[in-house]
Amino acid sequence: MNVAAPQSSFLRWVYRFYMLAFLVYLAAPLFAAGMFAFNDSMFPALPWNGFTLDWFFSSTEPKIGMFHDRRLLRGLQNSLIIGVAVSALAVAAGTCNAFLFERKQFPGKNIFYIMMIVPLVIPGVILGISILVFASMIANGLEETFGIEWDFLRPGIFLVILGQFSFLTTITSLVIGARLRKFDIALEEAALNLGATRLRVLMTVTLPYLMPALFSAFVVAFLVSFENFNTTLMLVGSDAPLTITMYDRMVKVGSTPVLNAVSFFLMVGSGLLALLSVVVQRGGNEEA
Repeated sequence: MNVAAPQSSFLRWVYRFYMLAFLVYLAAPLFAAGMFAFNDSMFPALPWNGFTLDWFFSSTEPKIGMFHDRRLLRGLQNSLIIGVAVSALAVAAGTCNAFLFERKQFPGKNIFYIMMIVPLVIPGVILGISILVFASMIANGLEETFGIEWDFLRPGIFLVILGQFSFLTTITSLVIGARLRKFDIALEEAALNLGATRLRVLMTVTLPYLMPALFSAFVVAFLVSFENFNTTLMLVGSDAPLTITMYDRMVKVGSTPVLNAVSFFLMVGSGLLALLSVVVQRGGNEEA
């Protein structure tokens, strides 16, 4: 299509209507979830009974706000622990993978690259069940054969981190690899010619260039980890993260405005993190 060619006013209005409808389709559910977080009602539904912050800050029944709900706060704490841990591990492994696939040539490279991508296309439920069965098989074998009890291979935070690590590493590898692919290797060669060691070149030349991608990869991994449900549900134990806690509350009690308050809190937090990632990435591109 020649975009420079004149278009009829009808096609322009169709295009504008489509874009507006698409944006409304994306934003309407989020707006509704956020709106009911401030409704002075016991149920997240119309009519609008007035503005309130009780679903965030109230400490008395029947409106226990999210910041006074111990179970929700414990779930938030578990999500933060899991998210930071798995994101740090995924960024470290993703950096190694980026150097491996972008800088090295070895037999079966394409096959290993495909194997690295595979976790992204495997359904989360299947991935979680597979990891759970494998870990339980190892734990049961050690207990029956040697009498050793490795409880960290039972459902719990460690197994959740292991399960999320299996696919988050793919994401971080792709993000960091894309940045490394644009790096001018002549800069490293110049530093080596001036007498710098390979470690010094890595720490003072290459990693500073990769820092925006490392930060963006960490943010993306953290956000995906925080909202992950399918894989986490298969591997979680008594220390449930926030998504599982919200799901359990929904099943047992039903939808309440406090869940809308949590959703609004997560939307704002995710939006700020994503915006910060874009700013850092743009700053890195301008410096490059």
